[in-house]
Amino acid sequence: MLNLTDNFGRSIHDLRISITDRCNYKCVYCRTGTNGAAYAELPFEDYLRMARILIGLGITKIRLTGGEPLLRKGIVEFVRDLAKLRTAAGKKPEVALTTNGHLLAGIAQPLKDAGLDRVTVSMDAVDPERFARITRVPNGYESVLAGVRASRQAGLDPVKINCVLLRGFNEDQIVIVVTLDEILSRMSEYLPLEEIAHERSETARRYRFSDGAGEIGIIAPVSHPFCGHCSRIRITSDGKLRTCLFSVWDHDLHELMRRGATDEKLAEFIVEVVEKKEERHHIGEPGFVPASRTMVHIGG
Repeated sequence: MLNLTDNFGRSIHDLRISITDRCNYKCVYCRTGTNGAAYAELPFEDYLRMARILIGLGITKIRLTGGEPLLRKGIVEFVRDLAKLRTAAGKKPEVALTTNGHLLAGIAQPLKDAGLDRVTVSMDAVDPERFARITRVPNGYESVLAGVRASRQAGLDPVKINCVLLRGFNEDQIVIVVTLDEILSRMSEYLPLEEIAHERSETARRYRFSDGAGEIGIIAPVSHPFCGHCSRIRITSDGKLRTCLFSVWDHDLHELMRRGATDEKLAEFIVEVVEKKEERHHIGEPGFVPASRTMVHIGG
C-alpha cells in the first residue's frame, strides 16, 4: 500500500480541498468590511484529477471547504465522483464537508445520497441576535438550524458544530485566543469532563461530558500544537498545494496541469512537495512570518 510521508516520518492521509473562495457570510473575524473572494476557482474535473492522484498516493480522507462550498453548483455531482474513487486498499475515501450551513437544509439528503459521510457546520452563536451580529447576515440563524436538523435526518452523523472561540469576541470583538486550559476550566463548571482517546493525527482534543450525553473537541494550535502528528495537506481554490495552514509557500499544482503534465509528473511533484512539509508552525516565536494567505483564503 502506498504511503505519502514527509521527511519527519509523518503519514499524510488527510486532504482538504477548497472549492471556492466565495462566501455568503461576512463574519466579523473573517471577511471584514467588503472583502470578498480573492482567488479563482477551478472546474470540478481539475479538483477531481488532483484528488484521484492524491488518493493513489495514500490519501484516505477528503474534506471539502471554502469559502462556502455549497455556493458551487454541481457540488452533489462532485461528491458523487469523489465517492467513486478507491484508495490503495480498495475502499471508498471518507468524504466530509465544512459549511456555514445556510444552504444546507435543501441539499443535505442529496449530498448523503451522493456519498458524503460527514458534515461540520460553523456556528458561532446560539441565539439569533448574536448570530446576526457575528455573521452580518439577517435571519441566518434559523436557516443554519434547519441545515443541522436536515443533516441529522439524512444520517450525516455525527453532525459536528464548529465555533471560533475568541476571548471577549461576542462583546467587543477583541481577537485574543483563548487557551485550551481555560476552555476546559470554564466547561467543567457546567459539567465535569473526561478526555477521550483519539488518533495521534487528530487536531482536536476530545472530551465527554460526565452525563454521557455529548462530547466536545477543542482545537488549540497555539497553546497545544499538534504539529508532530499532522497528517494534512491542502489544495486552495485556485489549485495551489499547501503543506501547512501557516505555510509561507504555495506550490502551484494547477499550473503543471495547465501545461499538460502527466499524472506521473503530478504525482512526482506532490511527493517532492510533501517531503518538504514544515516540521511545525512558529507562531509566537521571534521572527515569525505570517502565512502567505490569510486563513479565509486557504480553506477551513
